[in-house]
Amino acid sequence: MTVGDGLPRFDVMPLQRLRSPRVTCLSAVAAVLVAVLFGSATPAHATGRGLVDDYRSAYATPGIAAAVIDGSSVETTVRGRDGDGDAVTTGTSFRIASMSKSMTATAVMLLVDRGRVVLDDPVVTVLPEFRMADPRFTAITVRHLLSHTSGLSSSTNNDYVFPPPRDARQAVARLADETLAADPGSEPVYHNTNFTIAARIVEVVSGRPFDEFLRAELFTPLGMTHTRSTPGCSDRAEGLPSGYEVVLGFAVAVPEMPGTCAGNGGVISTLDDMVRWLRFNQGGPGAGLLSAAALTELHTVQPGAGDYALGWQARPAAAGVPPTIGHGGTLATWTGDMVFSPTTGRAAVVLTNSVGAPGELSANLLAERTGTPTRPMSNPLDTVNAVLLGLTVVLAALLVTAVVRARRWAVRRRTTRRPLLILRLVPLTLATVLGATLPAVLPILLFGATFDVGYWIVFAWLLPLLPLLSLVSCVLGAVALARRLWCLRHAGQTAAAGDGASATGPTTA
Repeated sequence: MTVGDGLPRFDVMPLQRLRSPRVTCLSAVAAVLVAVLFGSATPAHATGRGLVDDYRSAYATPGIAAAVIDGSSVETTVRGRDGDGDAVTTGTSFRIASMSKSMTATAVMLLVDRGRVVLDDPVVTVLPEFRMADPRFTAITVRHLLSHTSGLSSSTNNDYVFPPPRDARQAVARLADETLAADPGSEPVYHNTNFTIAARIVEVVSGRPFDEFLRAELFTPLGMTHTRSTPGCSDRAEGLPSGYEVVLGFAVAVPEMPGTCAGNGGVISTLDDMVRWLRFNQGGPGAGLLSAAALTELHTVQPGAGDYALGWQARPAAAGVPPTIGHGGTLATWTGDMVFSPTTGRAAVVLTNSVGAPGELSANLLAERTGTPTRPMSNPLDTVNAVLLGLTVVLAALLVTAVVRARRWAVRRRTTRRPLLILRLVPLTLATVLGATLPAVLPILLFGATFDVGYWIVFAWLLPLLPLLSLVSCVLGAVALARRLWCLRHAGQTAAAGDGASATGPTTA
């Protein structure tokens, strides 16, 4: 899942493009919060290494590896430790999340160059197993998949089902019961499944597993010898340490959230190899692997796709930095960003082993090279988590008080009429119901996603204090409600017994 990026996708992209950590869901919640709450400043005109340190301080990032390419020179910066406690180096492995999409698109373009695939052919012509419960699916082309204009959306197809499909074949088979949210080619909607289908096309046309094709036909020729991919976002891989969850400055190494990352977010790479990847896309070493026309097409915004190309996103000029081409990636425990300028030869890549906003850092690294002011960096998730923690503490105190004082509450209201009594129990009922459903309802409200209890798992990884708040609300709300009802019944029985004793007891003159 690219929360993204595999959630509601986890790439840092405009809100209207989100539906997302593994991720993007994966993908999306962290990206939206960063976009909405972006705040305080860091000093402008910091050096590249100073910018990396500022970013790491803002996000409490356990480990980070960054590089700036300027013509023939490469400046690298590494900080912190990986999930095994070892110092981060330029050879440390990171999951790159939705940056993997650029590699999937390139794999397809290799097949296009060889005459095995045509971008504007319907997917069903190269992937006969592809079926959907919507007659419009036959109009989806390969180009639609790679530009997120297929009509697939989280509103009709949940990217984050649990348990997730194990590979691209299973993910494609699951679509047989799904529908489209829009006509193919009519509008851009970022959806990870598009690239999972593309990965399956590569497998079927080449006759090889997707990871094997990438290694043999793309990574090895480019010298990216430490880069590989997995079909699952949480699949174990040799030499890959755990990523981290960071809450209010406290970092804990945890496994990645389960999800389907085949084609959309499953690549594992190093800073050294990602520098090679950017140089290739800039037309440098290895560019002959693709025709010039194919490489240009990868970076060209596609018809009806907004700012999206083929596995890449066009980024507008800003503060003295010319237009760039880039892509972010966000899982629950990994984030990264890569960007290059087609005109200046400059590029930047950032890899981190926790949640953050690396796109802001990569933009700053390029801005610093042009001598233009850098953008402020702060961590809005600290504010979000502080609010959630405060709400959890306050709610817990109120509900515990309701439990402790339930008997007194019942005694005072034992003669209250039933309709009014029911109204007085509504707040606790709402606390219980909303607590149980809030993590599953929020994606519907934010992204128009379909209802799925699996979003409890998504939020447990992405924003763990939200499910904690929900659990407190649900469990203590239910206990307080049950305690009040029991005390009401007991108070009523006591009152009835007292009335009976008064009616039958002795009288005096």
